[in-house]
Amino acid sequence: MKKERRRVMPKVLCIKNIEIAKEQLKKLKVSTRGIDIMSPKAIHRIIKVSGIDSRAANIIKQEMLSRGGEAAAPWELYKMDLKKVDMILMGTLRQYEELCVKLELQPFGLPLLAQDIREALHNYDKKPSVIKAGRFELDLSSKTYVMGILNVTPDSFSDGGKFFDYTLAAEQGRRMALEGADIIDIGGESTRPGADPVSVDEELKRVIPVIEKLSTELDVPISIDTYKPQVAKEALEAGASIVNDVSGLRDDKMIELIAEKNVPVVIMHMKGTPRDMQINPSYDDVVSEVADWLDSQARKAISAGISRDNLLIDPGIGFGKTLEHNVEIIRCLSAFKSLGYPIVLGTSRKSFIGAILDLPVEERLEGTLATLAYGIIQGANIVRVHDVKEAVRVSRVIDAIKEEHA
Repeated sequence: MKKERRRVMPKVLCIKNIEIAKEQLKKLKVSTRGIDIMSPKAIHRIIKVSGIDSRAANIIKQEMLSRGGEAAAPWELYKMDLKKVDMILMGTLRQYEELCVKLELQPFGLPLLAQDIREALHNYDKKPSVIKAGRFELDLSSKTYVMGILNVTPDSFSDGGKFFDYTLAAEQGRRMALEGADIIDIGGESTRPGADPVSVDEELKRVIPVIEKLSTELDVPISIDTYKPQVAKEALEAGASIVNDVSGLRDDKMIELIAEKNVPVVIMHMKGTPRDMQINPSYDDVVSEVADWLDSQARKAISAGISRDNLLIDPGIGFGKTLEHNVEIIRCLSAFKSLGYPIVLGTSRKSFIGAILDLPVEERLEGTLATLAYGIIQGANIVRVHDVKEAVRVSRVIDAIKEEHA
């Protein structure tokens, strides 16, 4: 009687990057040459390219299809009427490399596009960098960093007034450091929806004494949360070593300051100003538009003399976005990895969490932690939070699960 083969259900492997692909092939004892050939075929990526000359788009489509990949474009492409079109490309890393080799030989701006495709793919999979902040080095490839929020304000949306007193603010900074905060982010002006601006003098009065105190006491870097160049300058002189600019370097004087001081800066996206940002914000494609704006601001900063290694990006959850916009950005946070900068995510206690759970600000801890866990999995390198102890615990568990930090 013929013996039947024992049934073993086929398994869909979880292969997210080329290192995991190589490891799986090594387990099969595939030859070294075979691993080099096959591992790029195991990683599939979907790329959106925008504003492509229709003639170039036709070439891309033909070349991608000939390699077994796919290229989606508007059906009118056959007209060849020189309109600009968007495309979605689907293929393996090997197919993209073969495509880029061919595009380098073509007209219509395709050699530059080939360069951009290679850069985006490289950025998406590269390990996070080391950020130098004064005497500190933040190795973002080693773990997710937790940035503790310290609002020295009377009117912030979550903790306004709690740490407005200098003594209480300093005490809270110490507490966050003990709970595991990797960075303390100190701000003296509320940026909640509808908030009124404060003067430079008032903001300095609030933050400088706290920065001077904590920067000498704590063994963690201090970040200044401001969009005002004068405040940033005096905060850096007082002991801060990072600038967190909610306006995303819109002020050229801030760009000049960052270049001069050679310090890390967080470029955050905000549509409008705190006073008007939540008045009917709209986007055709929120992820693409926010990413394009951040990329543009980063390129502007680099051209003005800021080191690329000093740039971090923050999509600005809650800053000129609806509930749906915020959820979409978090869902697709990995798309921002293509820009090649460390990602800062700030969701702590925000109103979209309250809208989902129908809970007031003081009851949004669990919702916040859920967004942090998902965001870290999607590529967040730094999470900005009010509840440091809980965020540290969540990030450590997620880091242990993620293959990048295992």
